[in-house]
Amino acid sequence: MSLIGTHVSAAGGIWNAISRGESLGCESIQIFTRNQLQWKAPPISESVAARFMAAWRDSSIVRVVAHASYLINLASEGKTRERSIASLVEEINRCEQLGIDDLVLHPGSHLGEGAERGKELVSEALRKVIERTGSARTRILIETMSGQGHTIGSTIEDIAWILEKVGDHSRAGICLDTCHLFAGGYELRGRSSYERLVRSVEKHVGSRHVGCWHLNDSKTDMGSRLDRHEHIGEGYIGSEVFTCIVSDPLWEETPCLLETPKEGPGDEGNLALLKKMRGY
Repeated sequence: MSLIGTHVSAAGGIWNAISRGESLGCESIQIFTRNQLQWKAPPISESVAARFMAAWRDSSIVRVVAHASYLINLASEGKTRERSIASLVEEINRCEQLGIDDLVLHPGSHLGEGAERGKELVSEALRKVIERTGSARTRILIETMSGQGHTIGSTIEDIAWILEKVGDHSRAGICLDTCHLFAGGYELRGRSSYERLVRSVEKHVGSRHVGCWHLNDSKTDMGSRLDRHEHIGEGYIGSEVFTCIVSDPLWEETPCLLETPKEGPGDEGNLALLKKMRGY
């Protein structure tokens, strides 16, 4: 079955993310391994890594996914590009220490230089990162983006192009975000729309390269290109696609992670709804 969960805080010690996820009844969780809004981060000590892995081992959490810093922009040039590459290398090394297999990444913004140039820069940077972390097993999952501003990766075809240029499919895959896909122009309302999306994923990327889903309804209508998350079933997408995703055997053992607002029904309400949609 799909592994339902949410993004949880690692405040007070990264090991605390495990207990927070478990208290919510999560089967999978997503975390930041460092402050996502700062370039520099203290290293993870051996004792901290051991405490995290012991907490995970003794919990009911099946999968942990990490999310990379929002500062990273592989589509940039100059100093920001070099800092982004170095930061992503560091993030992979942190995941390796913690035993985390997948790291979600926003590919970045071309800053007005054009989408084609941006995709080239992203693929080149990813190749460098993989070369510099050659012994690692952590996979980089490029997240589908809403297309807001100059962001790269608002279509499955664009991400497929980047992955093809990267070449090493054991180290790179895709994270499908429902709000971002919908805002980027993908119709997700209704089972036929979901099935059409899955066919596109299979054709361009392959379902085996889908490392996780981000499950979010959308505050804005299809094609808005705005990244505005809403509670499950309370936005423009509606409920049906989420039922399709979490109940589809295609996503067996695949983390399906909420990034919905914390107010209102919160994580508890959204998680309960997804489990009801799955049937158990």
